[in-house]
Amino acid sequence: MRAFVFPGQGAQVVGMGRELAEAYPAARDVFIEVDEALGEKLSALIWDGDIETLTLTQNAQPALMATSMAAFRALEAEGINITEASYVAGHSLGEYSALCAAGALTLADTAQLLRLRGQAMQEAVPIGQGAMAAILGLDFETVDRIAREAAEDGVVQAANDNDPAQVVISGHKEAVERAAAAAKEAGAKRALMLPVSAPFHSVLMQPAAAVMADALAGVDIQPPAVPLIANVRAEPVIEPGAIRRLLVEQVTGTVRWRESVMHLTDSGVTEFWEIGAGKALSGMIKRIARDAVVKNIGTPADIIALKG
Repeated sequence: MRAFVFPGQGAQVVGMGRELAEAYPAARDVFIEVDEALGEKLSALIWDGDIETLTLTQNAQPALMATSMAAFRALEAEGINITEASYVAGHSLGEYSALCAAGALTLADTAQLLRLRGQAMQEAVPIGQGAMAAILGLDFETVDRIAREAAEDGVVQAANDNDPAQVVISGHKEAVERAAAAAKEAGAKRALMLPVSAPFHSVLMQPAAAVMADALAGVDIQPPAVPLIANVRAEPVIEPGAIRRLLVEQVTGTVRWRESVMHLTDSGVTEFWEIGAGKALSGMIKRIARDAVVKNIGTPADIIALKG
């Protein structure tokens, strides 16, 4: 069995998706449609802009989705469609890419939702007040406990359970720094402050969750062609009302990626295709399920390799 998985923020690079657009008209059409949906040339920023502007949350989110969908449309042009997978999943914003690929959301709606999501997440907490840190070498339960103990009168929580030895914490800057220091004392190999401008996937994102609840209420969501493994439940979902609720919960909830991959392997998935920019998910998957076959689909060369 196979799962198609879609990357989240942090995978962005200038130039991503350009080769796909040059090689496949269907991939080029993705970038054209996203540009039209947003009323701007996001494709120009993706291919020829500067990394600082591309990395701004409101740009990175739709840009990464567009690149994933361009890769997916290229696969379809080669005769590989969504039913070649038994499940889809995505890391944070990648969940929107997964839903788009599975036909639950239109491409235009997905682009507009992610632009709004990025703006709302950035505006939820004033710059400088929030932070995130990656804790390496400790398991989720340990990091979760350390975060709760370090919170004091602030907020810090386990935001991303990425793999058996990588957990990201998020919250008020001072509380995150306290938790990172405590994690080092508890034996973490590293505690790295991340170059982000907002505390994603923490309760501090509640204003953004409210914005997304309003936006999603007005968007048509269809049952996906294959089940989505939802970030906040690490379980399959297919009913549109449940998808809508979980996308709102996802803004403030923990990304349960380790458990999601475990659920997939327990369900019989042995092959994962990471569709879009970068290879971050592939590394996580190999640390969670060492026997899994992992393939990256981000360039025409990757697609040619699939064909043998």
